[in-house]
Amino acid sequence: MGYGSYSFTAHKALADARTKAPREAVFKQRKCHPLMNPHGIRVRESRDSETHPNSLGIVFALDVTGSMGDIPDRLARRDLPTFMKTLMACGIQDPQVLFMAVGDATCDGAPLQIGQFESEAELMDQWLTWSYLEGGGGGGMQESYELGLYLAARHTSMDCWEKRGHRGYLFMTGDENPYPLVSRAQVQGLIGDELDDDLPIERVVEELSVAFEPFYLIPDPNRAKRCGRAWRDLLGDHVIELATSEDTVHASAVLVGLAEGVLANVDEAAERLRADGLSRDRVGGIIQAVSPYAATLTGARRPESLH
Repeated sequence: MGYGSYSFTAHKALADARTKAPREAVFKQRKCHPLMNPHGIRVRESRDSETHPNSLGIVFALDVTGSMGDIPDRLARRDLPTFMKTLMACGIQDPQVLFMAVGDATCDGAPLQIGQFESEAELMDQWLTWSYLEGGGGGGMQESYELGLYLAARHTSMDCWEKRGHRGYLFMTGDENPYPLVSRAQVQGLIGDELDDDLPIERVVEELSVAFEPFYLIPDPNRAKRCGRAWRDLLGDHVIELATSEDTVHASAVLVGLAEGVLANVDEAAERLRADGLSRDRVGGIIQAVSPYAATLTGARRPESLH
C-alpha cells in the first residue's frame, strides 16, 4: 500500500469540516471495523512507487483507552495535516502512514486494531477515523502496548528497510506500563499466530528495532511519573515526555527530521516549529521533550540502529 498523492489542501479541508462535530460523529465505529481486525493478518506493506520512489514507513500506534482518546480525536480534527505538512517542509517527501489502535487485551472488546500504510490524505483519514475509540482499559496501570509492538515487528514490510536498509518510525502514545510478556494465548486469539511460548517484551522491542526507530510518547509530566521508568528501561532516550498531549504530532515530526538529518539540531527544529506558527512556550516545551534524544545524534545520522 501507500500509492497515490498527498494533498495538504484536501487533508486540511477534511479536518476543518469536523471542527465543531462531536467525537461520536467523527469516530463512528462502535466495534472493531472488519478491515482493522488483525486476526489472520499476513502483512501491512509500505512500498515505493513512481509517485513515491523513496517511501518512508511511519506507524502511529495510538492508545485508545479512556484517558488517551483526545490524541486520535485531535489528529482527525486538526493535527494529522499539520504532521504531514511539517514533515514535507523538512524535506521528507514520501511518508506513508499507518494507524494502529491499542487497548487492554485483558478486558477490552477490541484491544488491537490496524490499518494500512497510506500516502493519500483521504485514505490516511479513513483508517484513522475507522478506529474504534473503545475508551476502556483495565485500570491496573498496564495496557497491551506489547501486542502493538509485536504486530508492527512481525506483520509489516517496508521498502525503506528492505530495499535501502533505512528504518521506518513507530510512535506509540500511552500513559501506562506495558505488560512484561506478549501472551501466547492473546496473540493466537487476536492475531491468529501460534507461538511456542509467551515472549518477553524486551525480545519484541529488539525485533521491532530491526526495521523501526521506535518512540514512546507520554502526554505530560504527571503521567510520565507513573510509567516513564518502565519505558525508559525498554527504550532509553526514545521515551519522549511531552509538556502536553497537544504536542504529539509536532514532536513526532521533529523527531523524524532530526533522525533523518534534515533538521541539523534542536535550534533548527525550533525555527521550523516557529514557522508553523507555534507559540514560544509550545516551541520550548517540544524542544525540551526531544532534546535528550537529539543529544544522542551526531551530524546527519541516519536511523539504521537504535543503540
